[in-house]
Amino acid sequence: MNFIKTAIPDVIIIEPRVFGDERGYFVETFRQDKLNAFLGFNVDFIQDNESKSGYGVLRGLHYQLAPASQTKLVRVIKGKVLDVAVDIRVGSPTFGQHVSVELSEQNKRQLFVPRGFAHGFVVLEDDTIFAYKVDNYYSPENDRGLAFDDPSLGIDWLVTKEQLQLSAKDTVQPTLDKAELFVNAGSLYA
Repeated sequence: MNFIKTAIPDVIIIEPRVFGDERGYFVETFRQDKLNAFLGFNVDFIQDNESKSGYGVLRGLHYQLAPASQTKLVRVIKGKVLDVAVDIRVGSPTFGQHVSVELSEQNKRQLFVPRGFAHGFVVLEDDTIFAYKVDNYYSPENDRGLAFDDPSLGIDWLVTKEQLQLSAKDTVQPTLDKAELFVNAGSLYA
């Protein structure tokens, strides 16, 4: 596995090694020991989630506040998405900045999204299957979100607003300046 730091060093692209031949391919999609060694601390994932969506579906930007904040490790099994992580840690040198990465069944890339980041993705191919691991359970009372179209974030979702499909919840999220955010930017896992 190849670990690549992004413009926001806490957000990591993971490129697994793919072994292919005329029969197909084999890939190790997750290795706890290698991830923890690269990070220098342990992340214990406790739940796997999966969604299937059509072109233009945008899910996000979502996060959970402490004590239920979540680290996510996301990937695409089938299809293609643009995956986005926004730094919402007040006091962080990269506060309000984002990383966008295309994840697809072809490139097999994964994105490690730590606590303190809002996360979302837009589907770029019909019948896309998206999978992710989390290190904390869903907590409705700690569930929060950001407006996907907040101009201060400057996210290019690669899909026109008319083509987007959003949940009712995602159409009414606050902008960054009005959202409840992470205040302990010094430590991702405190």
